[in-house]
Amino acid sequence: MLNDEARRIAIYLNALRAFEAAARLQTFSAAAEELNVTPPAISQLIKTLEDYVGRSLFERSRSGVTLTPEAAAIYPQIRDGFSLLAEGLQRLRTALPVNVVTLSVTPAFASKWLLTRISGFSARYPQWDIRLHTTDRLVDFRSEGVDIGVRFGIGRYPDLTAERMMGEYVFPVCSQNLLDKLGKPSLSLDDIASLTLIHDATISFDPNFPTWTSWLSSRGYNNIHGLRGMHVNASALAIQAAIEGHGVALARSRLVKEDLVSGRLVRPFDGYETSHSSYFVVYPHHATLRPQVKAVRDWLMSEAEEEQILTTYY
Repeated sequence: MLNDEARRIAIYLNALRAFEAAARLQTFSAAAEELNVTPPAISQLIKTLEDYVGRSLFERSRSGVTLTPEAAAIYPQIRDGFSLLAEGLQRLRTALPVNVVTLSVTPAFASKWLLTRISGFSARYPQWDIRLHTTDRLVDFRSEGVDIGVRFGIGRYPDLTAERMMGEYVFPVCSQNLLDKLGKPSLSLDDIASLTLIHDATISFDPNFPTWTSWLSSRGYNNIHGLRGMHVNASALAIQAAIEGHGVALARSRLVKEDLVSGRLVRPFDGYETSHSSYFVVYPHHATLRPQVKAVRDWLMSEAEEEQILTTYY
C-alpha cells in the first residue's frame, strides 16, 4: 500500500513525466511535442514540481535546459521509475504470473550450458519459475517482456546493465569416431589439410574472435586455406556436426564442456585461444529491484563462478 508521502507524490505524476522528458530531451519544446502538450504547459508542470520540492530543477539558456546538480543526482531514479511502470504494464499485457522470470539466452547456450544446471535454480528458489526465451538476435527487453538475459559479446548493450559472467576459450574438437577412422590417437596439423573444417558463423560480430584462419596462421600453417569447409549459422549445430564425425570444429569451451566430459567430443590438439568476447548477464538498470530477477542474476553469477573454479579441461 502507498504511504501518505507516496500518495502525495503520485498527484505530481504528470509533472514528473514533464520533468523526465525535459531532462532527457534538454528542451521544453521537444518534451511538449513528445507528450502532446504545449511548451507553456511543460513550463507550468515544471514550476509546479519546483514549488513542491522547494528548489529549481533546470538551468535555462538560449540553447535549451540542463538539470541543476541536485536534479541530475535524482534524475536516474525518476527515469527508472517510469521504466518500471512501463514494464509493469507490459507484464499485465502478457499476463505472465508475477513469480515467473523471463530469461533470454541463445539456443546454444540454453542447450549446452543452461539446461544442465537449471534444476539447481529451482532447488534454491522454489518460489520462482524461469521462462526461457531463446534467440540468437538481440531482443528489446521491454517490448518482448524479457526480464534478464545472457549474451556473448564485448559488453556494450545500450540501456542495459551488463555484468561480466565468465570468459571464453576456443580450441579444436572432433569426435572419437573420427580419430578411430583415421587410426590415430590424435591429429597433427598436417591432417587438417585433408579434413573438413567446421565454422561457427554466429560470432561474426567480433572481428577479433579466433577463426580457423587465425588459429592455423598462429601455428605457422599459412598454406592451409582456413575458410574452406562447413559454415554453420548456429553454434549448437556446429558442435553437433563435430559430434557426428563430419569434421573438426573450432569450438567455445563453455559450450562443449559436457560433450568433452561425456566423451562425445575430444580435443585432438593441445592449447587454446582466449576470446576477447565474454558472457554477460544483462538486464534493464532497475530490474534487480524485483527479487525474482535478482535471484536469477545471483544464481547465474554463482554458477559461473563455480565453473571458473572447477574447469580444468583446457
